[in-house]
Amino acid sequence: MGIVNIDDELHDQVRKASTVGNRSINAQAAFWIRIGMLCELNPTLSFNEIVVRELRAAGVEAPPMARAA
Repeated sequence: MGIVNIDDELHDQVRKASTVGNRSINAQAAFWIRIGMLCELNPTLSFNEIVVRELRAAGVEAPPMARAA
């Protein structure tokens, strides 16, 4: 594991985003790095398509949504 130096403004954004995603600051940064890497490697896929693909690869299946009445 290494140290990554980022500017204070980006660190503040990571800290704020980590509270929304209920992640640690390090976990939030790792998530953004991983998603960014996957986006660069798969430029034709949307963010949502990449997240769905990763969730499925991890064995996560969303239950069917109920239809609105």
